[in-house]
Amino acid sequence: MLFSRLSGKCLIALGALLLSMQAQALTPGQAAPDFTLKNQQGTNLNLAEQRGDIILINFWASWCGPCRKEMPVLQTLQDKYQDLGVQVWGINVEQENQAGKDFLADLDLRFPIFFDQTNSLSKTYQVEAMPTTVIIDRDGNVRFIFQGYQDGFDKKYAAAIKQLIRE
Repeated sequence: MLFSRLSGKCLIALGALLLSMQAQALTPGQAAPDFTLKNQQGTNLNLAEQRGDIILINFWASWCGPCRKEMPVLQTLQDKYQDLGVQVWGINVEQENQAGKDFLADLDLRFPIFFDQTNSLSKTYQVEAMPTTVIIDRDGNVRFIFQGYQDGFDKKYAAAIKQLIRE
């Protein structure tokens, strides 16, 4: 009898924990968690201060093959849509950023690149796959989350951006 009571209490506690974890999951429609990071050029950028623009945040790592393939696609999106209020931000998730800097040396990227050396931001955004792309609307809400990268994702990103531009 005592065991079943403890088991029941444990199950209730476990259920509450799981519900609270689900409630914290990053989902489309919720406000994007705010952050400030210093980009490669030494400028601090704050997400909340970008309200009014559409922000595409791409979490990446130097060891990620799909990330290397995706980077030029992100630059093309930045070039195509920046005059319409779209910004692309790249966030490296590696604790040692020299590998990330070496990775970037071969690429002609002009959008802001940040280094999340403590992985606090990637934890906040619940990054579980490389790369992960989060698109935030003009009001600061998460609208789209893409995990991984495959050929054709550029069309998905462009469609999401066009939808947000029209709103």
